[in-house]
This record gives sequence, structure tokens and C-alpha cells, in this order.
Amino acid sequence: MVADSTLAEPLTGIAAGVPYLAFPPPDPARPAPMVVGLHAFEPPRSESALAGTLPLFGLPAWRFYLGLPLFGHRLPEGGVPEVNRLGQEDYLSRLYGPVVEQAAAELPRAVAELRRSFPVPEAPLGLLGVGAGGAAVFLALAESDLPVDAVGVVNPVIDPAQVLAARERHLGVAYEWNDRSREIATWLDFTERAEELASRRPRTPLLIVNGEQDEVIRPGHGRLLHDALASHHRPHTLRHIVVPDLAHALGPEPGLDPAPPTPGTVLADRALAEWFHTHLVADPPAAVPPAPRSASEDQ
Repeated sequence: MVADSTLAEPLTGIAAGVPYLAFPPPDPARPAPMVVGLHAFEPPRSESALAGTLPLFGLPAWRFYLGLPLFGHRLPEGGVPEVNRLGQEDYLSRLYGPVVEQAAAELPRAVAELRRSFPVPEAPLGLLGVGAGGAAVFLALAESDLPVDAVGVVNPVIDPAQVLAARERHLGVAYEWNDRSREIATWLDFTERAEELASRRPRTPLLIVNGEQDEVIRPGHGRLLHDALASHHRPHTLRHIVVPDLAHALGPEPGLDPAPPTPGTVLADRALAEWFHTHLVADPPAAVPPAPRSASEDQ
């Protein structure tokens, strides 16, 4: 276990097969929560790029940024051209769907390994996701038993059909739907799965951040998800904000390295840090196991 109170530099490693970049809190010797982040398909599309774009400035927490399947150290044989080929063959069923599914499935194992390797065995857990990473976070909430104490997402892919429509506008080529891709699109449409997202006990506090300039997942889609969840949440456990001057991509291409901060990313980072501070630090969850999902609603 990493417990050296002099640790100041980020650490790299592999947790349950998932590459990570770890940043300690200002005082690693003191108990602190953990936040685990998943990057996007667009900038930031690597662990280091996400860490530089959304560092959660000022948050006294262990921050772990994980790499997505088929990205970075896990590029398939053939590298980026092979990833592009998969997207051209069928973006939804050959690339997007499998990556989101695997990222969500491996998240509980990666968190468990991080808890064994760092001084966070009982620490409250926050999840951070951007773009497709946000979709993987939603899928883990809907389909896993991973205890999660707070979630913050930025420009999350709430409905993959919106991504396909944006690709059609950009490429000028219509996406060819089939039974399999329709099934995946329905499965990963989280507004339609709002009841499942809200079924956790206790309720997981959720912050949805949308960029006002996002042409892919427009702010209205984030608001629809917020409204679908609102009846299940207390006001302080659900929030939707729109950040001016923030586009879908949070930085320039190629998006593998940290980008210079912009007013939009600074505002998004500040909102996330405040959210996690409120729900993981200032008002940490009780150290008791969550009630079964079939328990009566926690309003």
C-alpha cells in the first residue's frame, strides 16, 4: 500500500488491468476520499489530459484518472488506424458500445484494486466522467453494485444517437442502423433508464455539467435527464448546470496531453470540486453498507 506522507508527484500504474494516473491529496497522511475519473473519446482522451483539464483544484482527495479500453496503453493491434476502422465499420456496435460496456464492467475491479494499493480502503468514493466516460459512469450506476457516494459528469453521452447524428453532420455520411445498433442505443440511453439510475439506496448525489457550446450533447439533453431524475432526489443531491463557452471537446486535438485552462474548463472544474467537497468531505456518507435496491425510496 502507498502510504508515504512525502508523496507529492503523481503515480502511474495498473489496477485490475486498467492503467491509471494517481494524485495524492495535499496531506496523504490524513484520511481523504477518493475520486475516480474516466476520460472521453474526444479531448481529453487520456488519463493525463483529463487530469490536467479537470484537476479538481483544491479538493482534499485522492484522484485517480483511468484509461478507457482501446485508448492509450490499450490500443489494439494496428493502433489508432485499427480504432478508426472499427468506428467506420460500425461506430456504435464495434467501437462506442464495447468501450463503454467494458469500462463500466471493469470499474468495480479497478476501484477495489486501488483501495488495496492506496490508503483509501474505507474512503468515500466519487466518480467523474467526461463524454463517453460519463456514459460508462452511468452504466456502472445502473448495472453494478459498486458503492458510489457522489457523481459528477461533464458533457456526458446521455444518448448515443446524438453522437451518431453529430457524426453524420460532420462526415456527411448517414449511419446505417440495424437491429443490434438499435438495441445498443436503447441500452445506453440513460434518460430512458432514469428509474434505474435513481434506484440506488442511498440516493447517489449527481451533478450534470453541460457546455453551452456543445453541439453533440446539447444542454437540453442534460436537462431532460435532470428532470427525469428530479422526483427521486432531494434538491441538494441533484444539480444541472450549463457552463458558457464550453464545447463538447474540452481541449484541442489530439487531446492526449493536458491543455491550457480555459474559462469554461476552469468553471467546470470548480463546480466539480465544490460538488465532491460537499458530498465527500464536508458531509461524508455514513460508514455503513448501502441498503438493498429493493428498499423503500429514500426521498
